Amino acid sequence: MDDNFLLFFIQNDGCFSTSGGIRPFQLQNWKQKVSRTKKAEFIRTAEKFKNQVIIIEKDKHSHFYNQRSDFRIEHSMLEELENKLINSRKTERAKIQQQLAKIHNNVKKLQYQLKDVKPTPDFVEKLREMMEEIENAINTFKEEQRLIYEELIKEEKTTNNELNAISRKIDLWALGNSETEKAFRAISSKVPVDKVIPSTLPEEVVDFEKFLQQTGGRQGGWDDYDHQNFVKVRNKHKGKPAFVEEVLEYLPGRTQDEVQQHENWYQKFLALEERKKESIQNWKSKKQQKKEEIFKLKEKVDNIPVPFHNKPDDNQKQKEEQRKKQKLAVEAWKKQKSIEMSMKCASSQLKEEEEKEKKQLKERQRQFKLKLLLESYTQQKKEQEEVLKLERELREKAEKAEKRKTAADEISRFQERDLHKLELKILDRQAKEDEKAEKQRRMAKLKEKVLCTEVNLFLKKLHENVKIINGVPHAISVHIYIL
Repeated sequence: MDDNFLLFFIQNDGCFSTSGGIRPFQLQNWKQKVSRTKKAEFIRTAEKFKNQVIIIEKDKHSHFYNQRSDFRIEHSMLEELENKLINSRKTERAKIQQQLAKIHNNVKKLQYQLKDVKPTPDFVEKLREMMEEIENAINTFKEEQRLIYEELIKEEKTTNNELNAISRKIDLWALGNSETEKAFRAISSKVPVDKVIPSTLPEEVVDFEKFLQQTGGRQGGWDDYDHQNFVKVRNKHKGKPAFVEEVLEYLPGRTQDEVQQHENWYQKFLALEERKKESIQNWKSKKQQKKEEIFKLKEKVDNIPVPFHNKPDDNQKQKEEQRKKQKLAVEAWKKQKSIEMSMKCASSQLKEEEEKEKKQLKERQRQFKLKLLLESYTQQKKEQEEVLKLERELREKAEKAEKRKTAADEISRFQERDLHKLELKILDRQAKEDEKAEKQRRMAKLKEKVLCTEVNLFLKKLHENVKIINGVPHAISVHIYIL
C-alpha cells in the first residue's frame, strides 16, 4: 500500500467521523445489514451440514452395531479405520482453529491501532507491516486449504470409481452371472476328472482340462467383470509388470497378491492352451498320416495276386496268411475308428463347451449393455438435473450480481452525495474564513487610516501651538517630517 495514501487516509479520517452530519450513516447501516445477512446465511448453512452429518453418523452407527456380531473381524477393521479418521479430523480442526485464532488476534491488534491514529511515518510503516502480515497469513491459509481440497477431490473421485465398480459387480451377481461358474465348480468337485475327460485324448488336452477344473474354469475363479478388466489392462500393457498397479484401480477389493497370483495363473493358462492347440494340430496330422497308411495297406492287400498251387496245403496256408493280414487290417481300422470317435467326442464336447461359453458371454454382454443403457439414462437424467441446477444457480448469481450492482450504484450515489456535501461544507468554510480574513484586513486598514488621521490632527494642533516659540517650530517641523 502506498504510504502517502495511507497517511492521507489517516489525516482525513476525521472528515468522515467528526460531528456535523458528515458521516454516511445510511452507507454504514447498509454494510452492517449485508454483513449480518451473510453471517446468518453462513451459520444456517453450517447448521444444515452439521445436522446432515449427525443423521449420517446415526445411520452408520445403527448399521454398524446391529451387524457387528455377524462380521466381527470386518467391523473391527472398520472401527479402527473410523477411529483413525476421527483423530485425523480432530487434529486438522485444531490446526485450523489455531491458524484462524492467530489471524483473528492480528486483526484485533490492527483494529486497536486504528483507534488511536497518528499521522507519522513510523506509525504508517507499523500499520503497513501489520497489514502485510495479516495478508500473508490469510493467503497461506487459503493456499493450504486449496491443496487439501484438491486432494480430497481426488480421493472422492477414486472412491466414487471404486463404488461404481463394486455396484456393477453386485448388479452382475444379482443378474446371475456367477451361477455358471458355481455350477461348473460343483460339477468339478463331484465328478472325477478321469470320468469327465476320455482317456484316449492327448496328454496336453487332458492336462489343460484338469487345470481348468482344478483352478475354477477359464477365468481362474474370478468373476467375469474382474477377469475382463484384468485381461484388458494386461493387453494394454502387453503383459509388463507395471500393469498390476493400474489393475488395482479398476478392481477395488482385490489385493496386489491376488492380482499377482491371477497373473501367474493366466500365464500358465496361456501356456497350457497353446500346448493344447499344438497337440490337437499334431493329432490331426498323425490321424491323416495313419489314414493314408491304412489306405495304402488296404490297397496293397487287395492287389496281392493269389498264386495257383496244385497242393491243397499251400492253398490253406495262403488263406491263413491272407486272413491274418485282413484281421490285422481290420483291427488297425477299428483302433483308428475308436481313436477317431474319441477325438470326435472330445472335439464335440469342447465345441459344446465353447458354444455354451459363447452363449453365456453373449448373455452377459446383453445384460451388461442393458446395464450400461440404464446407467446412461440415469447419468443423462442426472446431467439434465445438474444443468437445470446450474441454470438456476446462474440465474440466482445473476440476480445477486444485479442486486450487488444496484447496491454498488446506491453506495456510489451515497458517496457522491456525501462527497458533494463535504465539498460544499469545505467551500463554505473556506468562504467564511476568506470573508473573515478580508473583514479583518479592512478593519486593520480602517484602524490604520483613523490612527493616521488622528495623528495628523494632533500634529497640526501641536504645530499651531508652538509657532509662538522662536526657533522651535523649525525643529518640530523637521521631526514631523521624519515621522
